[in-house]
Amino acid sequence: MSAGTAAAPVNAEQTGRRVEEVLDRLAASGDPAAAAAAEELVRSLMDYYGAGLARILHLLSSAPDQASAALLGDELVASLLVLHDLHPEDRDTRIARALDSVREAALEVVGFDEPSGTLTLRAQEAGGCGCGSGAQQAAEAALACFAPEVRALDVQTAPAGPTLLQIGTAPTGAR
Repeated sequence: MSAGTAAAPVNAEQTGRRVEEVLDRLAASGDPAAAAAAEELVRSLMDYYGAGLARILHLLSSAPDQASAALLGDELVASLLVLHDLHPEDRDTRIARALDSVREAALEVVGFDEPSGTLTLRAQEAGGCGCGSGAQQAAEAALACFAPEVRALDVQTAPAGPTLLQIGTAPTGAR
């Protein structure tokens, strides 16, 4: 569903009944583990959506003039929008937003392979160290929220720029 597509109306009462019916069928199947797993799944989804809606309300009340930017910049809200194909930003913009949120490393997008979902990044070495595992994990977490179509990261390390050499002053009369 895209942001411009109207969703079919959903009736909360009917949806609740359908969920109860499915849970009852699973309970009646004689597999208590499956019934318990289904109930846990429903609870987890309710918690997730509830937290997202609470965050939306909080962001709207705390920054009414900047509500759109606040909502799109929030990982939980962004992940809900992406999950339902409602996020107004394209993939490249969402990837850039995710990488901007990773402060541990300077990451540059090299390319994205659509069939495999592999995002190739270049990490600038800073003082001899490249993109550490902490920075890569932070990038993976941010991308999971903002751009879940990225399924794998390939981080290449770019060498730091030329080393700056300190040259002393020329001896007197050397010119």
